[in-house]
Amino acid sequence: MVDKVQTDAVEALSGLLFDGMTIMAGGFGLCGIPENLIAAIRETGVKDLTVVSNNCGVDGFGLGILLENRQIRKMISSYVGENKLFEQLYLSGELELEFNPQGTLAERIRAGGAGIPAFFTKTGVGTLVAEGKEVREFDGELYVMERGLTADLAIVKAWKADAEGNLVYRKTARNFNPMMATAGKATVVEVEDIVAIGALDKDNIHTPGIYVDRVLKGATFEKRIERVTTRPRGQKTEETV
Repeated sequence: MVDKVQTDAVEALSGLLFDGMTIMAGGFGLCGIPENLIAAIRETGVKDLTVVSNNCGVDGFGLGILLENRQIRKMISSYVGENKLFEQLYLSGELELEFNPQGTLAERIRAGGAGIPAFFTKTGVGTLVAEGKEVREFDGELYVMERGLTADLAIVKAWKADAEGNLVYRKTARNFNPMMATAGKATVVEVEDIVAIGALDKDNIHTPGIYVDRVLKGATFEKRIERVTTRPRGQKTEETV
């Protein structure tokens, strides 16, 4: 069996990065992002990247640090609202953006991983989303064609893995990660814990190790929260009144 376990993020990315490549990065906001792998990519200085991700982190964290370092040429995303630099670079023409409805983005990634080159969806028909794309009628309804997405590299965050690369995600941190794990020519995963082979409940494995090329235990996880919304301690709500 090929040894998939790497000592750190730098080793895990060795030989996989090159200028102009396409990278899929898991996460939703800052939830379930591969923090250590993103930081390692920044240190390499690789540039002209096309990044497929729901969003681009926030200013100063997550994929936002690659924006600050001017390493990203194009984003394929569905949401940009938490990153002021993203907005500035896009409006100034320094950053190319391919905007997708969120469900369409998820399905494009899933389709790419399943070997499906294109599919038709009603989402976006009659809007800017459909411009330049084939629109076809099925059973009296119009559908727009969307292409499946693949990448040179998928960087994924999971909760646990074993040495064979079988993965378990934790709650909402699963998000885009399982789909992206299937759609990269190479898939590198950072986890919080690596357990012995056989320790994972086989019925609860979310991503089989066949999709994973390299796995590492992350050195640190900040797990930042984009917006902390709290109320004063003891304040009553409608539910408690």
